[in-house]
Amino acid sequence: MTSVNALRSRRDRVRHAVLFEILALLLVAPLGGLVFGIEAGHFGVVAVVSTLLAMSWNYVYNLGFDHALLAMGKPLHKTLVARLVHALLFEAGLLLFLVPFIAWYLAVPLWEALVMDLALAGFYLCYALVFNWGYDRIFPLPAQVG
Repeated sequence: MTSVNALRSRRDRVRHAVLFEILALLLVAPLGGLVFGIEAGHFGVVAVVSTLLAMSWNYVYNLGFDHALLAMGKPLHKTLVARLVHALLFEAGLLLFLVPFIAWYLAVPLWEALVMDLALAGFYLCYALVFNWGYDRIFPLPAQVG
């Protein structure tokens, strides 16, 4: 069984969240206005607010997910299936925060905001899988004690 000592540190979790969101903004921001036909300034606001919400959710969600794995006696080293579940649940939670904001800020119906967010979620789903795999390779979990 994996010990709590093998959890990532707070500093590591903050680094993970910041790197994840900065790289995502560099990929998404230039294309968002073009793809969705939204004025670049408005899309920039949506992107920044979405990033701030996502960073906060990322920290809370990943900490909770790791503790849930430990509580179930599962290893912290995630299999492909665990990574897929991890990414899907993360995006589902984020969707609950972002759709109302997008609808309000862009003054579009909820269904239109949902479609927009689902398109972004599709990108982020793939991105999260690749980013987290790479992050775990570059910054492996601490060695287990005991």
